Amino acid sequence: MSQLFSEGEVNPGDQFIFTDAWHPGIMQLKYMSELLQIPVIIHALWHAGSYDPQDFLGRLIKDKRWTNNFEKAVFHAVDHNWFATQFHIEMFKRNCFRQPYSGHFSELSPKEIEEKYCRTGWPMEYMAKTLEPYTNLEKRDLILFPHRIAPEKQVDIFRDLAKTMPEYEWVVCQDKELTKHEFHTLLGEAKMVFSANLQETLGISTCIEGPLSGAVPLAPNSLSYEEIFMGYDDFVYPANWTKDFAWYKSHKTSMVERISYIMANYENVRGSLEHFNKHQIPKYFSFDEAIKVLFKNA
Repeated sequence: MSQLFSEGEVNPGDQFIFTDAWHPGIMQLKYMSELLQIPVIIHALWHAGSYDPQDFLGRLIKDKRWTNNFEKAVFHAVDHNWFATQFHIEMFKRNCFRQPYSGHFSELSPKEIEEKYCRTGWPMEYMAKTLEPYTNLEKRDLILFPHRIAPEKQVDIFRDLAKTMPEYEWVVCQDKELTKHEFHTLLGEAKMVFSANLQETLGISTCIEGPLSGAVPLAPNSLSYEEIFMGYDDFVYPANWTKDFAWYKSHKTSMVERISYIMANYENVRGSLEHFNKHQIPKYFSFDEAIKVLFKNA
């Protein structure tokens, strides 16, 4: 970027997109833009941060004074802060700023501050075509855990269910060194993708890869899932069932019954996927809203 500025390639009104807002280059870009008096428009996509207590940054970084202030600075340096779900926006407001922003250090009005929050789906329109070759595979009694193995994903719950319900095949995808083709094949053969997540600001494997492949999602009715699966009751269970492992044990019988019902009635439950894929996936896995703003500013 500095070379572009030094060579005179950057003009007022040029737009820069950062695919992850946790990028120190944002501050460098803002620095050069301001000091050289070449105003540019900055877009950034927020995935997670230290404001989420279940995220890596939230869990592992103890001194959050620097992360919290960095995130605030990035938010103000960026003109359009893009979030994939309203759930994520509200969590960011609540945990990053901890209170409604007063505007004390800014000439921006509360309305202008609010307009810096923007919601768009992520640019994943390509997934339908990518997964199309796997959508007609023969299904078997396979349940997938498609997430990374991390504390906030609670894989121990999945492993315990596997021991309890041996009549089904259970696969933790990260236990295997899968190629993309192998992973997509498993999605195409699975009847269910399971989540017990404590952290999720969108949900790629559960909310797009699984449904497009004909795998029924089963997730807690909280986080981004509550928003994306609203109106699709077969896809969610009460969030307190997997609040932690102890809560899971207390509600294990109910969870087993729910899974058994979905697997036994897979074809009927699967019918909701077509409606979900048509009406919900375009809202959360399409970059259209951001593109409209990009072209408006062009």
